[in-house]
Amino acid sequence: MKRPVAAVVFLACTVVIVLGFFTGPKIKFSDQWPLFEALRTTASIIFAVVGAWFAIIYPERLRGTFRKSDESQEPSPAMRKLFTPIVHSTLILSIVLMVGVLAPMMKTTNFAKTNHALMLGLSFALLCALTCWQVVTVLMTLSPADSMKQKVDLDQRRQDALDAFRGP
Repeated sequence: MKRPVAAVVFLACTVVIVLGFFTGPKIKFSDQWPLFEALRTTASIIFAVVGAWFAIIYPERLRGTFRKSDESQEPSPAMRKLFTPIVHSTLILSIVLMVGVLAPMMKTTNFAKTNHALMLGLSFALLCALTCWQVVTVLMTLSPADSMKQKVDLDQRRQDALDAFRGP
């Protein structure tokens, strides 16, 4: 992501997170939880789809990961672009899964009971932060797809030029 775009995205996400913290106390956790579930589903889908792309595009590299090899191959920048959304979605998914376990435990503590509004604000701010992170992750998946489309378009232009050169 280019610096000006990244700065705008960062600023927008910061605003959303801060607003989430201040509006969160007005949103019951039972109303927040479906949004956490939707985020979990989205992270799972991104993980699966990009993982499938990775397996299709780099099958030898994936097989080589599970074999003993003296050669250590450095991943290509394109491979990193494809692998990064998998890592991010895995982290988001893990955090959402932990929220699902920790939230009921937190409800039983005196701290959560006496600071109910704060906990709702923190919970919604976390949801906003994770959602922003997932949006950025989804946008990251477009980069490898765009690279593939550009390559296909370039190959097609080359083929068209060769066909034009050869004539009918």
